[in-house]
Order: sequence, then C-alpha cells, then structure tokens
Amino acid sequence: MSTLTVSSLPHRASAARTAGIFIHRSILQNLRTTDALVMSIVLPVMLMLLFTYVFGGAIDPSGDYVTYVVPGIILLCAGFGSASTAVDVANDMTTGVIDRFRSMPIAASTLLIGHVVASLVRNLFATTVVVIVALLVGFRPTADLVQWIGAIGLIAGYILAITWLCAAIGLLVRNVEAAGNATFAFLFLPYLSSAFVPVETMPPFLRWFAENQPITPITETIRQALTGTDGGDWPLAVGWILVIAVGSWLWAGWLFRRRAQH
Repeated sequence: MSTLTVSSLPHRASAARTAGIFIHRSILQNLRTTDALVMSIVLPVMLMLLFTYVFGGAIDPSGDYVTYVVPGIILLCAGFGSASTAVDVANDMTTGVIDRFRSMPIAASTLLIGHVVASLVRNLFATTVVVIVALLVGFRPTADLVQWIGAIGLIAGYILAITWLCAAIGLLVRNVEAAGNATFAFLFLPYLSSAFVPVETMPPFLRWFAENQPITPITETIRQALTGTDGGDWPLAVGWILVIAVGSWLWAGWLFRRRAQH
C-alpha cells in the first residue's frame, strides 16, 4: 500500500493535493490486485459472448442481438467494477489506516475521492475493452461524434454515481465480507431492466419494476445514442444519475464523518 508521511506534508495540504495523493494510492492498489482487475473485464466480456452466441439466436434470430445487448453489458461492467470500491473502503475503515491519516495535516475525507476516481478510471478502461470486443463480434454503432460524447458522458456519470453509492455502503457496513455481500444486488439490477430483453416481453409485475428502475432509462438512452433506436429519455436518465450521485455523495460524507469520530 502506498503510504503518506508527515514529513512530505509539512503544512496542511490542499484538498486537491491530498486528493491527488489518494487517487495515486488507489490506482496503485488496483494495479496490484490484478485478479480483481482482470475479472472486472473478463466477466462482462464472457457474459456478452454468452448472450450473443448462446442466447442471441433465440432472442433475436436476425443475428443483430449484439447491437442491442452492448449498452446493458456496459452497465453490468460498471456494476462489477464499482462493487470493489465498497470492499476497498470497508478495508480502509477497519484496518486503522483512517486513524493514521487523521493524525496527518491532510483532509482525510479525500480518501473517498481517491477510491472513487480510481474506480472511474478502472471502469472506463474496462468499458473500452468491452466495446472493442463488441466491435470484433459484430457491434455496429451508428453514432456520430456528438452522440458518442453523449453516450460516454452518460456511462461516466453512471459509473461515478454507482461508485459513490458503493463507497457509502463500504462506510455503512462493519467488515469487508459484508461490503462484498451488500453490493451483490447491483449485479442483478441490469437483468431486471431493458438491458438484455425488451420490457414488453416481461410479466406485468416485472415489467412495472423494469420500467420504473433507473437502469432502464439509462440503458435505453445509451442505446439510442449509439444505435439510433427509439426509447431514450435523456432528462430521465440524467436525472436518475444526478439523484444517485448527489444522494450517495452526501450519504458517504455523513457516514465518513460519523465513522471517523469513533
């Protein structure tokens, strides 16, 4: 683990400098846990190949199912990658490292920013790999430059929002094992949305849930941006992302202050 020393920060460091140090620390931790990094990429790719080649023919006999499923796989990839943030935060909160950081002339709360930004970088890299593999197996987006920028903005916003939520969960639970279990539910939300099949094909009670949970409008809007299909709702998708991001950021800040005082 990267360490901070009081001698290297003789005066109270600025929040930006401290955040930069913690981001560097978290990125190094991610690079050292190669098994988790590899799985965050390999598993979504395997699922995309599974849905495309095993289930795709039954779902869409035209053979173009990969174009439909890629936005859902991207959000699934974000869920896998962000879930590890809860484990990393819980680990920091239970090993006593927070007490050490609090004794230094730094804003220890920027520890959370380090975890979140490192997760954003890791997940964007994993998303890029997934899109490259999708292109190799037949994904043919029709987006222009503006639409690509919009889709990337939505994806980055979703990753940021879900990572702050995972960081808050890492602060809420009392051990690393509980953090891993608590974020497990995120991995199933895309399955109960329009990520893999149209919501019209679902039973009424599941259809109502799928239509009113955040993954569906976000997926549909990314799909519209990349492939030109109908069903996207930019205000609703952006609204959901903002609600999750701001709410989770405030919750995480409150939980951190509460935990740090004990």
